[in-house]
Amino acid sequence: MTPTPRPRSALRQFMQNEASAGVILAAAALIALIAANTPLSKLYIDLINLPLSVWRAGNTPARLVEWVNDGLMALFFLLIGLEIKRELYDGQLATWPRRMLPGLAAIGGMVVPGLVYLTANLFPGGDLRGWGIPTATDVAFALGILTLLGPRVPVSLKVFVTALAILDDLGAIVVIALFYSKGLHLTALAGAGLVLFMMLVINRLHVVKVWPYVVLAAILWWFVYKSGIHASMAGVAAAAMIPVRRTPTQPLSERSPLHRLENGLQGWVAYGVLPLFAFVNAGVPVTAIGWQPLAAPTSIGVVLGLLIGKQIGVFGVCWLAVRFGLAEKPAGASWAQIHGVAVLCGVGFTMSLFIGVLAFPHEDAVKSAVILGSALAGVLGAGLLYLAGRRRP
Repeated sequence: MTPTPRPRSALRQFMQNEASAGVILAAAALIALIAANTPLSKLYIDLINLPLSVWRAGNTPARLVEWVNDGLMALFFLLIGLEIKRELYDGQLATWPRRMLPGLAAIGGMVVPGLVYLTANLFPGGDLRGWGIPTATDVAFALGILTLLGPRVPVSLKVFVTALAILDDLGAIVVIALFYSKGLHLTALAGAGLVLFMMLVINRLHVVKVWPYVVLAAILWWFVYKSGIHASMAGVAAAAMIPVRRTPTQPLSERSPLHRLENGLQGWVAYGVLPLFAFVNAGVPVTAIGWQPLAAPTSIGVVLGLLIGKQIGVFGVCWLAVRFGLAEKPAGASWAQIHGVAVLCGVGFTMSLFIGVLAFPHEDAVKSAVILGSALAGVLGAGLLYLAGRRRP
């Protein structure tokens, strides 16, 4: 009997997809910035505010930007949930020794940037609501930069960044659910709980077709949207209910519902949803904003959190964890390279923009700060890794 094939290098495939997606994501953001700061600005604003359909209370039309942020981004969070579950079951996070270093680094990379932001906003004119903005890492951009550096960065460090970013996404999901949701509506929450229970039941009954989970996930999204919790959380909750094995005794394989759904979503999310999200959210009219709003405590907190807080949190925790024997340093990586990666983790872009939209729905200066902080972290991190790679074979 032929043994069941394991997934084709799931982590390698994930890294390759994310790296190429990072290039497209950057291109989409650049196009949005150009459109918003040229004579095309009116056309751009009319496009992202295009009314598409009536699906909100009060029969008001939902704009394109709302469809993307509240609707399509649920697919992004569904994919994140699937990736987290796969890595926890049969990937780089399957054992506690593997989880230790990226897990601790992810915690440090969230706590310290948040504290940096809060410190900057204790002064007059500050706003503490945005503390979650600089806590995120954009895995697509980070892996895209690491891929461009090629053999100068050891594979073990790329694996470390991938695992760290996945856990960082998990932390960002918790932050969004707890701190960036509106007033809760218990009836809708009860409906969402019922749908989740139905998904759990068909999971336990070993239903292996994907479509029942997809149908229930769509219903779950509607209930979660109505509940006051951000609709993107429906994707994460649905992912937790999708089987990672075809049967209780069968090893993990591409034929499991989780792997089939993950493989089906990756291309659509990486090359469709995320570039569209960047396009509708990154179009900041820089010329209209000017430099003064970037000197506000909120903007300073975001930039410093991404550029300074991230590297202190990630690198500091890694050094302490290795120093006290809690974890091992990635094989073949120098401390200079780990520092470069820590700086690179300050590229928050997608998740930082997402949290920024939730915290400050109408403030373009915060978006500018996310873009500026992410760009500085990306350039500095890439430079440090390039120089560190020249010193080592």
